[in-house]
Amino acid sequence: MSFYWVKTNSFIKRVFSKYCWDIPNNEKKIYLTFDDGPTPEITDWVLSELKKFDAKATFFCIGKNIKANLSLFEKLITEGHSIGNHTMNHVNGWKSHTNDYIENVKNCATVLEEKKNVETLLFRPPYGKIKKEQSKILRNLGYKIIMWDVLSADFDQSISPEKCLENVTKNVKSGSVIVFHDSIKASQNLKFALPKTLHFLKENGFAFDIIH
Repeated sequence: MSFYWVKTNSFIKRVFSKYCWDIPNNEKKIYLTFDDGPTPEITDWVLSELKKFDAKATFFCIGKNIKANLSLFEKLITEGHSIGNHTMNHVNGWKSHTNDYIENVKNCATVLEEKKNVETLLFRPPYGKIKKEQSKILRNLGYKIIMWDVLSADFDQSISPEKCLENVTKNVKSGSVIVFHDSIKASQNLKFALPKTLHFLKENGFAFDIIH
């Protein structure tokens, strides 16, 4: 299984300071994000859970999934959530030639614009893996590269749903950018952890905001 940080440490944030890891504020605002959708049934379920808590989130969408699920994608927009680019085909930047990678990001941007007239400069690299040159080009194009402060690790099928929940509740703070996945792979952990996370955050006085 791949190594990952549940809580991004301050050293990583300093070394890669051109990326957005968290959004400090004095209002106990946190930023829920969902990667890899839109996915039939799962994204619908996420939207339903968010609505129960009047919570808004930022969805980093894969271009091919947008094309396949246009009405579901439109629902994200009409319900007031923010949209980010997650490449056309969920490509790994470390394993991609820079030109191919940038083209994949642009292809997703084209889908966003052509299908629903969405222009976003929020970008999250799949797996959090992006080369320095790829990052530089995207930032020169105006993109904000959004990473995370807290990783639920819902995608990790070797951990329990309870552990997924704990990953968030033990590490969240004002300004945290929290990652979940509205994907089939993550669904078992997600369906346990998300409602309880939303309840925990509300009970502890956190406010939900979108990334701009």
